[in-house]
Amino acid sequence: MKLFKVILVSLYVLLMVSPVLYGGDIGESSSESQGKGTREDPYILPQAVSKIKVDGKFDEGEWANTLKLDIAYETWPRENTPAPVKTECYMAYTKSYLYVGFRAFDPKPSKIRAYYFDRDKIFYDDMVIIFLDTFNDERRAYGFRSNPLGVQFDDIRSRTGASLAWDAIYNSVGKIYDWGYIVEMAIPFNQLRFQRTKEDQVWGINVRRIYPRDALFHLDHIKIDRNNGCLICQYVKLKGFKGASPGRNIEIVPTLTWHHTDQRDDMPEGEMTKLSEKAEGGFTVRWGFTPNMTLSGTINPDFSQVEADSLQLDINQPFALFYPERRPFFYEGSEFFSTNFNALYTRTMRDPAWGLKVTGKEGRHTLGAYAVRDELTNLIFPGSHGSLSTSLDAANTSSVFRYKYDFGRNYTVGALVTDREGDDYFNRVFGVDGDFQFTRKDLLRFQFIGSSTRYPDEVVNNPLFNQGEGEFGGSALDLLYIRDTRHWDIVLQYQDITEGFRADLGYMPQVNFRRASVNTGYAWIGKKKSWYRQLVLGGQYTYMEDQQGGLINSGGSISLTYDGPLQSTVLFEVRQKRETLLGQEFDQFQVVFYGGMKPIGNLEFDFNGVFGDRIDYDNVRLGKRVTLVPAITLKPNRHMRLLLSHTFEQLNVDNARLYTANISQLTGVYHFNVRTFLRAILQYVDYDFNVDNYLFPKIPEIKSMYTQFLFSYEINPRTVLFLGYNDSYLGRWNYDLTRKNRTFFVKVSYAWSL
Repeated sequence: MKLFKVILVSLYVLLMVSPVLYGGDIGESSSESQGKGTREDPYILPQAVSKIKVDGKFDEGEWANTLKLDIAYETWPRENTPAPVKTECYMAYTKSYLYVGFRAFDPKPSKIRAYYFDRDKIFYDDMVIIFLDTFNDERRAYGFRSNPLGVQFDDIRSRTGASLAWDAIYNSVGKIYDWGYIVEMAIPFNQLRFQRTKEDQVWGINVRRIYPRDALFHLDHIKIDRNNGCLICQYVKLKGFKGASPGRNIEIVPTLTWHHTDQRDDMPEGEMTKLSEKAEGGFTVRWGFTPNMTLSGTINPDFSQVEADSLQLDINQPFALFYPERRPFFYEGSEFFSTNFNALYTRTMRDPAWGLKVTGKEGRHTLGAYAVRDELTNLIFPGSHGSLSTSLDAANTSSVFRYKYDFGRNYTVGALVTDREGDDYFNRVFGVDGDFQFTRKDLLRFQFIGSSTRYPDEVVNNPLFNQGEGEFGGSALDLLYIRDTRHWDIVLQYQDITEGFRADLGYMPQVNFRRASVNTGYAWIGKKKSWYRQLVLGGQYTYMEDQQGGLINSGGSISLTYDGPLQSTVLFEVRQKRETLLGQEFDQFQVVFYGGMKPIGNLEFDFNGVFGDRIDYDNVRLGKRVTLVPAITLKPNRHMRLLLSHTFEQLNVDNARLYTANISQLTGVYHFNVRTFLRAILQYVDYDFNVDNYLFPKIPEIKSMYTQFLFSYEINPRTVLFLGYNDSYLGRWNYDLTRKNRTFFVKVSYAWSL
């Protein structure tokens, strides 16, 4: 009898506990009856009774008195149909944190796609997301993501869904169970900018689940109207956050870096000798002097970039290549400085000695400004048909000022000023811009900027650069209209940039042109059992002339894009254009193909192909080009990832080969856990030139190889330990690959939040 009672009590306890552990109800929760999520009746966010432990379990009882939201709709690829799986989101806050918990149920948990990744690279995993429009102005939103293992991805979203880089320090833990998975997040208020009040606030929010199976399903708490181009405008409203505070909002990040470099000065026979060895300390302070204004200062900052850039084909390219920014100092607040033109491209700042920056928003006013002392001066000399570049061993001081003012719910005007000053050199850019969302479907943007420039004597006296003496100026105009509906979209754009315009702190490698373009597309959305998820028929036409009325290029394209099962995408496009170079006109016809598929969680592959006419820009002739870019990603288990990509291009001119280019990159990563990984990168380049087909002397072959090995321990984006080794090899037609240099490096940084 006693044994029988023990069994009954044990069963009773098991029944009470098992819903918590295995996905049942967690007790009484505040539900959607606490408001409707509208402007008139927002959801009410409860304040947590105690601090919630973020450990991937719903077994502490802290989530019992929280707001519960169900992710009830599939919004992609089908439109606002019932979600195929159940997902619950719970929210509460304390004075210092917003807590978010997700329970993601899955009828086939073995199919959950979750892998250890570098931060911000979980593109195709299962994941859960919360978007926060903290100013409730429907202009931008913070996005916090986590996959079922707790790997993070954060960004800032604009009205149209465009993503801007951002690195926040927050806590996320995920765990997989036999019924699905749990993710818990603790988001500190000192990482956010929000309304300056001690009373209740209203934020816009949306919670989403990415469910990658046969398609990359988007599941949302809200129904999304595809006839409304403003995604943030459709977020539900959440009221609460009374007393929320960023605290002292001070972050101190000391950094120590060391490197040792050996180099072979005389290739290929010379000896490897020490080129440099240096240990440096850096110091960065970040102070949120209001809940939404941040002042950052840095001395001898660490601007090191430990991830090698993906190689790009750099032969027969008339314009300077673009590489993304990854350095931490420029990440913070980068969204404040974006404009229609790429008038600010922070990778032009090569070797800063110090920096000072302020960013934030007060009411309707958005402000961003910084000054950086750079020990090198990188320059791009733009033209209508191509660009040149150089680097001067001269210091400069770069300053940027950005201001925006919001009026109404849908209109913004702004101003941008950039200034770079050096010895006998300056470049200044100044102008205005605007963003007007006239209707749910119609958006108009404009920007008008001018510039004033004077180059130093070493640039003016170099005939290769062909830059004028003394001060000169120019202007740039951009008008952009977008109409975005459920099936149709159209983009109209007009740009006018004069010959004298320069944006030396930006990436604008082409000037002296007027360009008008139209892009349009019609989308068919598949039903549940359709053979396609979406079909898009697109068309584009561009006409571009220089400021004197001479043709630069004109032409258009027609494309068909298919999205189908197994996360497959196929694009077929034909292009026809006429291009002018040095007074000659060239008609070009090209066929473009893209195919990609993610049939299972641990395998992805892509293929790009371009076939047809291509100008030989070196010799000013028309040739025939073939470009093939296959790539494959294999993940043997949750910890390991292998990526192999290759670029092949061959250009034939006058029925003979001109050049053959091969670029290969192999990346292997092994993640021990969320924080620690080992990575190896191998890049190989082989350019083979047919010297008999060039109209000027040309060396027959250039080869290079680059390797990097990196150990990374990263607690958060600013508390890291990196141990690494790089080396590079160079080869020519008359000698094999020979090591040119090698570098050992160490970086240690720690973020103290006060």
